[in-house]
Amino acid sequence: MFDSVVFAGGGCRCFWQLGLWSVAGAALDIRPRVATGVSAGAAMACVALLGRCEETLRRFKAATARNPKNVYPENLLRGGRVFPHHAMYREAILHAVDAAGLERLRTGPTDLGILLACAPRGLGTHLSLLLGLGCYVVEKRFGDPVHSELAHRVGFAAELVSARSCRTPSELADLILASSCTPPFTPAMRRGGRPVLDGSLVDCAPLATTTGRTLVLLSRSYGRTPEARADRVYLGPSEPIAVSKWDYTSPDALQRAYDLGRRDGEAFVRRAGGDP
Repeated sequence: MFDSVVFAGGGCRCFWQLGLWSVAGAALDIRPRVATGVSAGAAMACVALLGRCEETLRRFKAATARNPKNVYPENLLRGGRVFPHHAMYREAILHAVDAAGLERLRTGPTDLGILLACAPRGLGTHLSLLLGLGCYVVEKRFGDPVHSELAHRVGFAAELVSARSCRTPSELADLILASSCTPPFTPAMRRGGRPVLDGSLVDCAPLATTTGRTLVLLSRSYGRTPEARADRVYLGPSEPIAVSKWDYTSPDALQRAYDLGRRDGEAFVRRAGGDP
């Protein structure tokens, strides 16, 4: 049905995408030639293409059940990490995409592109972060909340990197984390000598390399979602997802997001004339 699939960013809300894919991917035989993902959507794209939706949900639920807090200020005095997100996120990626999984992504029929936002040249990490967050807030309030333009206008550049270029699971994890870079939840990161930030700053649902009929999987409902076209379908959750992007303490909320995705996937399949 679709030549391309886009996985938008959205942190933990993106488990809705996995729930939907676990139903609709098989029922509609979705085998895209091209996929693009940004931020957590890039991680979910890997999981979906590898068919590891249930396993990944189960593992991450177990990890969040062991993590009682999202902030550990007491670690400031111990030299440890105040935010547990980076380590938990990286571990989840490496569990989901092992060496065999990466080989399937490198040699499989779907070319997965992962989007990063490269900071304006000459601008340091902290100034880039402040400018990027300002653009993000303004765009969501007054501009296009799905396909951003403001960050481009002030000098941010979009870089789309193929997962096929990664030689090891660790390289892929670093690429996804760069696409998700949101200090202080993650450490500052650089690529090619330039600071990089969450790719959602330059496009929450990257269409750059999509071809043919495209399915765009969002992670929230927008008041100004772009209109569907003959060659493009936007699909978002039927109700608000009750988990925040960086809440790594709520396994039940992750399950609810996934279950909502399954229900929305079943409805989507019925509308498409399939049998969930």
